[in-house]
Formats: sequence, structure tokens, C-alpha cells
Amino acid sequence: MTRGPGFASLRPLAAWLVILPTLALAIGSGVALFLWLLDLVTRWQWQTPALLFLLPLTGLLSHVLYAKVGGRAGEGNALLFRELLTPRDGVPLRMAPLVLLGTLLTHLGGGSAGREGTAIQIGGSLASTLDRWGSRLSPSRWTPGEDEQRRLLRCGLAAGFGAVFGTPLAGALFALEVLTVARPTVRDLLTCLLAALGADLVTSSWGIGHTAFPQLSLAGLRIAAADPVLLAKVLVAALLFGAAGSLFAEAVHLVARLLQRHTHRSWLHPLLGSLVVMGAVLLLGSRDYLGLGVLPPPGGEVSIVTSFDASASIPAWAALAKLGFTAVTVGSGFKGGEVTPLFFVGSTLGHSLALWLQAPVALFAGLGLVAVFAAATRTPLACTVMGLELFGVETALYLAVACFAASAVAGARRIYPHLRRAAAPVLHGAHDPHH
Repeated sequence: MTRGPGFASLRPLAAWLVILPTLALAIGSGVALFLWLLDLVTRWQWQTPALLFLLPLTGLLSHVLYAKVGGRAGEGNALLFRELLTPRDGVPLRMAPLVLLGTLLTHLGGGSAGREGTAIQIGGSLASTLDRWGSRLSPSRWTPGEDEQRRLLRCGLAAGFGAVFGTPLAGALFALEVLTVARPTVRDLLTCLLAALGADLVTSSWGIGHTAFPQLSLAGLRIAAADPVLLAKVLVAALLFGAAGSLFAEAVHLVARLLQRHTHRSWLHPLLGSLVVMGAVLLLGSRDYLGLGVLPPPGGEVSIVTSFDASASIPAWAALAKLGFTAVTVGSGFKGGEVTPLFFVGSTLGHSLALWLQAPVALFAGLGLVAVFAAATRTPLACTVMGLELFGVETALYLAVACFAASAVAGARRIYPHLRRAAAPVLHGAHDPHH
């Protein structure tokens, strides 16, 4: 049954003056709780390496949890984007606690996954719930509007993304760029931006910090604002960044397809995936490719942060190793996200390419971090702005060239394949809302 009007149907400005602060407070607090718990779980995993052998159990627990009480929430990001295309029954509230718990279980066992999927599902779930609760207070004279319902859900995605990475501008643009049903309006951008800024402020007010990346200044890197030789090297690197993003997206979906084709018992998928991850750790003799990968585990050296250091010992195959670990983890059904592993793949690949091309390592690590993400999601504008928020504005030209070129190289492949399947019919006016 299609739901009735909610807060999102209240078009007057006064309604949004209530909606946005409420949304920011709820999502910012939810993301703060998630990041705090994720940090605890990650540290516990580092301090107790034997927890890796619990990965099959944590995967099975997550699967059973979703099978028993997940319902429509088990569709994850696919449900969020389908509601953006055609608002219908909304996103269930249970999605937020389920994805939070599922992601913590993944990282407790050492699975290689991210956090953006969790954050945007928390944001989308809380935004949709706010809309439903508001329907009980909406006067009947206000007619429901799909544009307003869609706008509110986008605000939820923007708030979750902006708060989890500390990049509210990129969060707002990501929510608009990742799926374009119609040309975004100024109101779309303004509401998403305010929601993301508010949620990020709330998360920070809870004492939750974000990773501090080096500021890429022209003077510090000893480069010009537009060096033709360096720009040529950036374009060469962008080709490989685009290929890496495309390969990442294809690898995740390939693992999922192979498991579905050859193993019809879905509860076996995380068990098989965890065995592969455990075997790979034993084979490589390294735990650097487990978890988020923002910082290296005790005794390790390969991570997102260390890839900015020219003296760090980053193997040339580090990006490929992280890609494989994440493809198996996420493709076999573990909860989490793909963006932070994409950062790892991009920054370590950028480190290796900088040494090969004789270019500044810190610059290419930063370019790779955002460009591989841009290629895998087809959101070059949001990723360029994310680079500006993370690394400073002086290298804006290099960031933009890397993100847009990598996205162009990647083509239609993306980590959200249901967007490609669903968006085309809508844009051509033939979408079936039941699919």
C-alpha cells in the first residue's frame, strides 16, 4: 500500500525549519554512536588477533539476524535508491539498528568492509521514519508530493555520508549526484547541504573526530598550480584509477554471482567468504588488509594514512590485495560499505604510481583516494569536493582532472549496479514501480 503524506509533504518553509534540525540531530547522533562503537570493535580486533577465527560465526550471526527480522531492510542500499526513484512505502526504521549491528559483527571478525553503506542506511532509515511519523500530524489539506518525499530521503543520505566522513559538502553533492532522476534544484542542494552540515556538527559535538589527512599545499609539494608535465602524469594515473574502480565494482558483484550460482544455501555464503579471507591472511602473513584500513594494525605498515608517506613500505600489489579482500567480504554477504576500502585501493595505488612516475607521493595518494571512489560510483563532482575538504583547495585542478578522467574511464560500471538498471527506465518515462 502506498503511504500517505508525511512531513515531507509540508511544503511551507516552516515545516523544513522543524524537519532539518530534527533530522540532523537524529542522524548525527546515530552516526556518532556507530563510529564510537566501530572504533571500539576495531581496537578489540587489533588487540585480539584470534578474533579472526570468529569471522565465520559473525557472518552467520549477521545472516540469521537479517533472515529472521530484516524483512525489506535486508535489501539495503537497493531499497534506498528504489525509494528515491519512486517513493512508496518508505524505508523501515529497523534498517538503522540492523545495519549498525551487522557492520560491527563484520569488523569484529576482521572482515574487509567500509562504513559509508552503514551511514547512508542509517540516514535514509531515520529520514523515512521521520516522514512517516509526520504523516500523523499533517493536515489533510496538504497533498503528498513525491518530490518532497524524495528530497527528504536525499537529505538523510547526505547527512549520513557527510557525518561519517566529516565532509558535509561532498555528502550533499553525493546524495544528488549518485542518482539523478531529474535536474537537481537549488532547494534540493540547500536542504541536502543543511542536513549534512547539521549532522556533521552533531557528530563532532559528541566528541567524535575524523582522520586528519595531510594538507596538500603547492609550496609543500613544490609544484605549480598547473604544471603541464605533472598534469600529463595525473592523466596517466587517472586511467589506472578508473580501471581500478571499475575492477573493484566488477569483483564485488562477481563474487556474489558465483556464490549465488554455485551455492543455493545463502547461509553458506558468509561462511565460504570468511574461509577465503582467513586463508588469505595466513598466506600473506599480514593483517594489513583486514577491517577499514585507515590506520595499520599493530605491527603493520600498509594503510590509507601511511600511503601518503613516501618512505612507507607499500607493496606494489597492496591495492589489488585490498580489492580482493573486500570483494570476498562484501560479495559474500557481510555488512558494511565499499567506500573506505576504495580509499585504501586508491591511496596505495597512487603511492605506487607516484614512485613509478616520479611524482609527489602525497599528492598521488590523495588523488587516488578520491578518484577510485569517483570511478566506482560515477560521482566525480562529489569526489572532487571531498578532496578539497580533506586535503585543501590548492590542488583543486589536479583533483578535478583525476576524478573526472577516472570516472570517464570507468564507464557504466559502479558499485551500485541497481542504479544503472533502475535509472534508465525512469529517465525514459517507463519505470515500473513494482520492480
